[in-house]
Formats: sequence, structure tokens, C-alpha cells
Amino acid sequence: MLILNRQAVAAALPMADCIDAMRTALSDFATGSYRLFPRQQLNAGPGEVLMGLMPTFSQAGGEKLWCLKDVLVAHDNATRGLDNHQGAVLLNDGETGQLRAVLDATEITARRTAATSAVATATLARPGARTVAILGTGTQAETHIEALRHVIPDAAFVLWGRSRDKLVELARKSGGAVADSAQAAVADADVVCTLTGSKEPIVELGWLKPGCHINAVGSSNRAARELGDDIVATSAFFVDSRSQAAVECGELLQPLERGVIGPDHARAELGEVLAGLHPGRSSPRELTVFKSLGIAVEDAAAAIRAVKNATDRGLGQRIDW
Repeated sequence: MLILNRQAVAAALPMADCIDAMRTALSDFATGSYRLFPRQQLNAGPGEVLMGLMPTFSQAGGEKLWCLKDVLVAHDNATRGLDNHQGAVLLNDGETGQLRAVLDATEITARRTAATSAVATATLARPGARTVAILGTGTQAETHIEALRHVIPDAAFVLWGRSRDKLVELARKSGGAVADSAQAAVADADVVCTLTGSKEPIVELGWLKPGCHINAVGSSNRAARELGDDIVATSAFFVDSRSQAAVECGELLQPLERGVIGPDHARAELGEVLAGLHPGRSSPRELTVFKSLGIAVEDAAAAIRAVKNATDRGLGQRIDW
């Protein structure tokens, strides 16, 4: 059995490889090579660490594999110098059930989330998009900057976040420009990435330029949303999974409950666009939104690619099991 800790995952899964893996996996998901099961969110009580269980079954490439990610969300981890998201990704043989690999979930999650946004940007943003607004200053801000540089090589980043110290440090590391407000950050943006823990909208429709593309990443809870009703109702709205969006997507569920949008407002899954099963952007001036809830298909594809690369390069530890 192969074990890949966080450093080994980072070495085995360069961002370009992860982007390629997400593009292929989401298309394969749309054409039936993955079976996605509902995410289980377990709450031990107020203030306790949350646990999520994310299973999927893959037959992509003719190999049968079960994948399970257990992800723990500890909101106080920043004070401990740790990422809020912890856990492991398990890969099991789909024929025998044997455990094949254990991978650090923190690095898998950080990379596959940003890589998926990069795929969505390449697929849905208008041609010539260059200015990218990054709203948020956490791990995802850093990985999104790295990922988006692969699909917009000449990207100019404008950064905003509530923590001034973190914002200045992110600007120093990335070379991005600091904005004094979310409105200023998105004013001239061709692509906006919302990467915050906000439960209330942080972007207004009137702030956005025509033809903007938004990657809405920060929330995966029906009680939280980063985008308001007006943006959702006006946009061509895409999701990673309709079934997961139907139970977790606050951006869709809240305006649906108020009658602002209908039950079929999501135009398509991103994988359906990638597989040629559904059109994406319809015009240069259309506002497009990709709502990234994060699905186990992405974890499985990232883990499979990391294990392949690690095996080829002699990375990680092998133990008898």
C-alpha cells in the first residue's frame, strides 16, 4: 500500500497534471464513468470539528476503484498554524476491495479545487480574459492564483480580503495588486474567484463588467452563499454536480425558495460542457457562474493521478497491509 503525505502529494501532483486530471474526470463523470454518492456531513455539536464523508466509484480508463475522502473542518485551525481542512483520501481496488493508497486530503483538496476552477475558467470565460479578482486570502487563494496562471498565462491578479496582514502577504508572494474593497477588486475583472467563508453575498451585480465569469467556491452549505439572488438569476449558471447542488448549494437553494429562480436554473454540469453534451457561454457579454461545491469525483481523479506519478517517480512510502 502506498502512503503519500502532504509533501509527497504536492510533489506527485503538479498543478498542470491536476488540471488535466480534472478536465478528463469531469468529462468522464458526465458520460457515466463515475458514480457519485451523496456527501455525508456529520456534526457532533456546536463548536465541534465537522466531518464529511465523500465516496465515489470509478470505472474510468477501465480500472475499477472505490474512493473515499474523509474531510474534517476545524475552523479554529488558523490559530494553530494549520489548514482548516484535514483528513485522508482512501483508494480501494474495485474488484478485491483491498486498500491501495492513503493520501493526505488537505493537499488533494487544495489542488483539485483550484484546478477545477481553472478548467471552468478555460471553458466558460470569454476569450481574451486577463484580469482576475481573487476574493479571499486563505489556502485556496494561493492555489487559485497558481492554477489560473496555467490557463491565463498573462493574468493580472487583483486581491481583496478582510485580513489586511494576510492580504499584503498574499500580494507579496503572488505579485498581485491589493484592492481596498471587494467592489474595487472586481470592477475591471474578467474572472472573479470568491474564496471566502462568508455566509452572505460579498459581490453585487452592479459591480461586475459585462461578460464576467465567476468561480464561486467558498461555500458548500444551503445556509451560506457568496453571490446574491440578482447575480444568480441573471447568470448562465453551471455546477459540478446537479445532485449535490440540489442539497448543498445556497446560491441556488435560497433564491429558489423565494421564487426568484426555477428548479432548472442550473444550465448544465461543467462536465457536460467539456464532453460536448451541452453548450457553455452563449455570448461575449453573458455573465457566467461556475458553482464549485467540490465532489468526490475530483478527489478520486486527483488521487489516481498522484498515485500514478508517485509510482513512476518513486515518491511516498510503501508498507505491507
